[in-house]
Parts: sequence; C-alpha cells; structure tokens
Amino acid sequence: MNFDFANPYTSTRLPVFARNVVSTSHPLASQAGLRILQQGGNAVDAAIATAAVMTLVEPVSNGLGSDAFCILWDGKKLHGLNASGCSAQAWTPEYFKKKYGDDAAAPPQRGIDSVTVPGAVGAWMTLSERFGKLPFADLMAPAIEVAERGYLMPVVVQEKWAAATPLLQSQPGFAQAFLPWGRAPKVGELFKFPSAARALKAIAQTRGEAFYRGEIAQAIEKFSNANGGALKASDLANWKPEWVEPISRDYRGHTLHEIPPNGQGIAALIALGIVEKFDMASMPVDSVASQHVQIEAMKLAFADVYRYVSDPSSMEVTPAQMLDDAYLASRAKLIDMKKAQDFKAGNPVKGGTIYLTAADESGMMVSFIQSNFMGFGSGCVEPEFGISLQNRGHGFSLNAGPNQVAPGKRPFHTIIPAFLTKDGQPVMSFGVMGGNMQPQGHMQTLVRMLDYGQNPQAACDAPRWRFNAGLEINVEAAMNPATVQGLGDMGHRMEVINDSYQDFGAGQFIWRAGEPSVEGYVAASDPRRDGQAAGY
Repeated sequence: MNFDFANPYTSTRLPVFARNVVSTSHPLASQAGLRILQQGGNAVDAAIATAAVMTLVEPVSNGLGSDAFCILWDGKKLHGLNASGCSAQAWTPEYFKKKYGDDAAAPPQRGIDSVTVPGAVGAWMTLSERFGKLPFADLMAPAIEVAERGYLMPVVVQEKWAAATPLLQSQPGFAQAFLPWGRAPKVGELFKFPSAARALKAIAQTRGEAFYRGEIAQAIEKFSNANGGALKASDLANWKPEWVEPISRDYRGHTLHEIPPNGQGIAALIALGIVEKFDMASMPVDSVASQHVQIEAMKLAFADVYRYVSDPSSMEVTPAQMLDDAYLASRAKLIDMKKAQDFKAGNPVKGGTIYLTAADESGMMVSFIQSNFMGFGSGCVEPEFGISLQNRGHGFSLNAGPNQVAPGKRPFHTIIPAFLTKDGQPVMSFGVMGGNMQPQGHMQTLVRMLDYGQNPQAACDAPRWRFNAGLEINVEAAMNPATVQGLGDMGHRMEVINDSYQDFGAGQFIWRAGEPSVEGYVAASDPRRDGQAAGY
C-alpha cells in the first residue's frame, strides 16, 4: 500500500516504524510489551504482558475481571479466540424479575447482578499455552511490578476515573480499591494496587489456575454471596475460552476478519459490504457525501446486528446469511444520497474497553481486546485480590428473543479485535475500542486507508462520527464545519462534542510494511488516549 504520509489532521503523533512493535493506550503497557520482546518473547508473549499491565494503568476500561477476544496471525494462518464469559447457572429471567420486578427488561447496569464469568485471564492462559515462548510467570512480572510500585496518574484516564466516581463509589469494594484518598486520584498522583499484585502473583504461580479453580475463584464466590449475587466458583471452573474461525468479507482487494457472534464485529463487515457498492474514491475523503454513505451503511448494519446477533446457539440466522452479497446489495439500495433515514432490520433469511496490538520480526501479529464494558464495569471489586468485575450481564435481555438470559450463556458483546489480510497474507492488526463505536471505527478507518490512501496514523487522527440511534449521531469537534452543516441539511441530527476517551473510540494499528525481519511495520496509536506505539 502506498500511503500518503502527510497528515492533514491535528495531531502530535507520527507513525512508528520498527521490526518489533507494540501499540496500546498507555505507555507503560507498551513498554512492558517491548520488555518481553527484548527478553526473547514473541508477539503473543508481549500482548499478554501488555494486557496484564493494562488492567492496572487503565482500570476505568478493563481489569482482572474483564472479558477478552483475540485474532492472531501465527506466521502461517489466522486464529480467533473468544474469551467472553458466560452467565451464572442461576441466571434466568425469573431470577431477575423476582429481584427487580416484572417490568425489568434487562439485568441491572451495575452491581453484582451484572457480573458474568471473567474471561481475560483465561485468554492469557490459553494464548500462552498454545503460542507463547516464555514462561507464563515471566509475562506477569511487569504487571506485578507496576501494581506494587504504583504509577503516576495520566491525564485522560484521570478524567474518566473522576467522572465515574460519583456513580460507583457506593458499589462494594470500589472505594477501597479506587478511591485511596477517599476520592479519585489526581493527575500525577501515585496509585498503587497491592491487592491486584496478590492476584497477579497467584495467577503467575499457577499459570492462571488460581483464578478459575483456586483461591481467587473461591474469593469471588464469597464476595458474590456476601453481596447477593449468584456467581459461584463452579461457574468459573466450568467455563473455558473457545477457539473460533474468524468471519470475513472482502473490501477493495483486502479481506477484513472479525470474531463471529456473540460479538458485534459482523457490523463492520456488513457496513463495508454496503459501502463497497458505492464509488467512494470519487467522493472527497471528508466530504458530506462520503460521510453520509458511511453513516447510513452503519445504521443498516446495526439494525440487523441488534435484531439478530447473540450467542450463536440462539441466533435465528447465520452470519453467512447476514453477509450475503445479494442481501447487502439490496440493503445498499435503501440509502438515499439526499437524506438521512431511520432504518429497520432487514430479512437476511433469504440467502469503558482497551485494545492493544503487537507484532514481532518473525511475522507473528496479535490483535487483542479486553474490557470491563462500561467504565469500571459493574463497579464491584473483590477486595482480597482486587478483581474489578465486568458488567457484561447487562447485555442480556429478560424478554423472549435470541439474547434472552439463560444459565451458562454468553451475552451480546461489543468488544471486537480486527485483522486485515490481502491474498491470504497478513496486512494489519488493529482495533478501535469504545462500545458500539468499535465497528464504526473499523469501517471509518479502513475506508480512509483503503479508499483514500491515508496512512494509519492519519486515518486514526481524522475526525469521527458516531451513530447512536434513529437519526442521532455525534460528531467530533474537529470535523469540518461545512461537512457538519451539510450532514445536518440532509436530516442527520447531530451533537458536536469533544470527548477524548469514549465517544469516538481509540484505535491502535500495526500495518505490515514488508518482510518483518527486514522492513518491519508501521504502527499508530490514537491521540484520544494516553497511549503510545513503541518499537525497536
């Protein structure tokens, strides 16, 4: 790919060129990954060490109680890993309606009854066992050091930490773990997490077994029971990550790969399949027409995703039906180039998250994402081991349908790693974190790179929009006012906002520049976070 390395967007960042590279939303995590690579580890080892550090330095977005997904190129082929946790065996619609009333439509947004089995540690264990080079305990060493010694609070994370505090400070364990002075840390203050250090040591010593079948699992059950929850150690012991075949779709001579449902990655594939029907290169990159097509395509994608995607065992249609070319062509015809629309689901039957990526000079590339879902997840933190528990259970429905809660079931998931290939060979490992912004970010950045030749850092820096519902979208304050006005004239209902953390996502990108041992990679890190792409 011949990129234009001039960057037309406001940014203090430039692409990073290296043969071994790690890109994350926090510099300490990037440096942990490099440390592992320099010790002889591969990209999988680096990703695991980086992910462990991320649970400490960006706890607003992820923790030891997170879920995770991964797509990796092992040097010969792609592999997908679904490490999203399942519901407690006690969870049924009746369980929640008895506790929260017959009018309840979903499990609660916060608290112990939003917690499903955490999968992130299981992802680390599984990846290390199959693809890692270094001893698993070595991969936990950087995180243990950070937890014990502490780190100085960065700017962007501090803003979200402080914003979440009033909402979550009464949740069990939250204040003890995250409000060490009775308040959120200030920028530049030293934050230590000794209870998480205990957990990381136990995880290191047992290769993760303590988390699912040992002392940490028992502590989680005890904490759940004490706070009226249903999660048991047996729920953790009976769960395991699942190797999956990524789903894919071609776009402009390349192939985008995503994790299959229960995740929303298919939304990016659907949207690109619709955008493909338009001559995007004939529309200027930041023009009203280009943005309008992408927004409308994303709306159509979400209409189907929210209607059909769930745990695969409960889906009414298959991913292949949702990605059928004739079906997507029919959906593309619904786009009116003169006005915004509120689309409904079609009928395809006819046919708070962190993201990181690492690559090494052997050619291994890892696309990895883990999340507590909303900021700080459930808000519940098991005190002995500092397990900040996610709130993925809120993604279930209590009403009849494909995503209705049931024992041992995976909920609808928003976190999605992505991978790009060309002619069966690796091109880019990437992701854009941030709730339903993730597939939107995948589509917007890929269109910029593949249709308009923008380099990964420029595509990352460019102003974004975010579809919410109906005709409602948010646009970044940096977007050209003429484009904003033009979209408004079409009927898009817009709010221009400036949020560096969540609303428009944050991406990390590693593009393979050529033979890794010779030419290496081009890496980018989103300026909307405190992050860093680093390499050697």
